[in-house]
Amino acid sequence: MDIQLEKKKGLRPKHYGYIGIGLLLLFVLWKLVFSNSVSTYRTEKERLTIAQVNEGKFDDYITINGNVAPIATIYMDAYEGGRVSEKLIEEGTMVKKGDIILKLENTNLYEQILSSESNMALKENNLRQTRLDFDSRQYDGRRALATASNELQRLKRNYEQNEALYQDELISREVYLTSKENYELSQKQYEIVKIQTENDDKMRTTSLTGLDADLTRMKKTLSMVYERLDHLNVRAPADGQLGFLDAEIGQNISQGQRIGQVNVLTDFKIEAEIDEHYIDRVKRELSASLERNGKEFGLRLRKVYPEVRNGRFNVDLVFTGEKPETIRAGQSYNIRLQLGASSDALLLPKGGFFQSTGGQWVFVVNNNGDEALKRDIRIGKQNSRYFEVLDGLQPGDQVITSNYDSFGTAERIVLK
Repeated sequence: MDIQLEKKKGLRPKHYGYIGIGLLLLFVLWKLVFSNSVSTYRTEKERLTIAQVNEGKFDDYITINGNVAPIATIYMDAYEGGRVSEKLIEEGTMVKKGDIILKLENTNLYEQILSSESNMALKENNLRQTRLDFDSRQYDGRRALATASNELQRLKRNYEQNEALYQDELISREVYLTSKENYELSQKQYEIVKIQTENDDKMRTTSLTGLDADLTRMKKTLSMVYERLDHLNVRAPADGQLGFLDAEIGQNISQGQRIGQVNVLTDFKIEAEIDEHYIDRVKRELSASLERNGKEFGLRLRKVYPEVRNGRFNVDLVFTGEKPETIRAGQSYNIRLQLGASSDALLLPKGGFFQSTGGQWVFVVNNNGDEALKRDIRIGKQNSRYFEVLDGLQPGDQVITSNYDSFGTAERIVLK
């Protein structure tokens, strides 16, 4: 007979596999339905800086830091090279224009001066001898011209007398013709002597003028050499304070080498650096101010340097009126540089978020304060306290303004 087998009650091994697959499907379904697919970062609210967006007056200025410097700095370069033989003035000393600071020695320059003086003396002797030669030749020429003129007058008179006698048939034709030929020859000789004398005079004038010009040039050259000799005395180029002096006794200084500088202390300027973000807006004649001991002092932007280094460019500012009584070169001041007029705007307090986003987006906290979502915005001008918001935010919005670097690529911040 067949035996009927009873079915075992309970879960069999294959049922466990079905149950596992079912739970996995339920979990995936739950993630799809209930989970937010947005990348999320969780942090404590107390660790963040949250600021509110408000409407208000936007003061178009920036705060920069500057250092006081003399109104002008005049550098001293060596006109002539040489060995430092004497140091008369030390650094920090007040000097007057023309004061001798250093004395140099230059053996080669001394030799050049002696050579120039010798050439000058030789040139003067040559000119003197040439002048004497021309004078002697001029005297001989004038004497010959006078003799020729006298001979011409005599022969002319003899020719005219013989001509009259010949017409009266009192002398022979041969005597008449001889006197005529002698007179004509004397005329030609006189013209030759006259032309030669005139040419000698012209040559004398031209030659002596050229020699005089050469002598003048040599004198000027020698004068310039003497000036070079005076340049061995390094003098202060202006009234002021000797800022630094890079020279010691016995040191060899090359021609053109930077020796030191004189700081002109009749006035002061302030040198400052500004972020290249503002380079298109910073122009000459902008107004600025600084506060010292509760008093405000006006400034004017005098110069903008075009070169940008390490993301910053330099400017010079000068005082438009009174200066602080205790102002000294090297002092540091915080300066408020006005870039434009004040205007109504939507204001977002400044914070570290700008370094992370470039001002293109921010995290805006919801009304419950438990999460913040990424939102694109557009920022305009900025000063030391606020950004001008052009688009993307509304008055009353709460924005995380602290640094976003730790958030990574998150688009949603959960606040605990």
